[in-house]
Amino acid sequence: MLHIGTSGWQYADWRDRFYPRSLPQRRWLEHYATTFDTVEVNNTFYRLPERDTFVRWAEQTPDGFVMAVKMSRYLTHIRRLNDPAEPVARFMDRAGGLGSRLGPVLLQLPPNLTANAALLDASLDEFPASTRVVVEVRHSSWWTDEIRDVLTHRNAAMCWADRNGRAITPLWSTADFGYLRMHHGRAKPVSSYGNQAIGSWRDKLCGAFGDKQDAYVYFNNDHGAAAVRNAMTMKRSGPC
Repeated sequence: MLHIGTSGWQYADWRDRFYPRSLPQRRWLEHYATTFDTVEVNNTFYRLPERDTFVRWAEQTPDGFVMAVKMSRYLTHIRRLNDPAEPVARFMDRAGGLGSRLGPVLLQLPPNLTANAALLDASLDEFPASTRVVVEVRHSSWWTDEIRDVLTHRNAAMCWADRNGRAITPLWSTADFGYLRMHHGRAKPVSSYGNQAIGSWRDKLCGAFGDKQDAYVYFNNDHGAAAVRNAMTMKRSGPC
């Protein structure tokens, strides 16, 4: 089953393009959830909110809505996966305020962090078994059979990613769910994806995960609400 949304929802230039001008920003998430069934929360990477914020987000969204949450950079960029127990526990305690709305947790690794299977495995081991964890690596040294085996053993998804209409990661299926981030397309307006690119990625996801497994898609090309338009296009294509 495809779950399609955007990376974030609080962008000033989405007013008038997606959000009615008269709608106060505190109600944007509620409005967003009338169109999409999932969102990727990115601001948790820069500053981890208190648990009450996650509780409030859950209260603003309907049953069945899923929030993927980006792991704090304290683990990935400051500690660089070392000593993961405390950062993961603190993150999960706060994100747990989402309750049933909590979806995948995204670990986006620094582009200059080279592969270390032991560190990755130790970090994944700190997450509850019920938590879906996604790993977005950005250095080619990670693209090895050893890393693939770690992800598969932990049922963690390799994040698929697109930039400028091409895959920038291996299209591995290492978990019982999929995860795709669409960073920047080649169509007009700037950063948009064309219908052919959107359809091609949909076909790849459906081929890998079918209609029985969840696959999450987040458009990260927020400028000018391109992400909203592109997500709507993929959503209109229907289920796998």
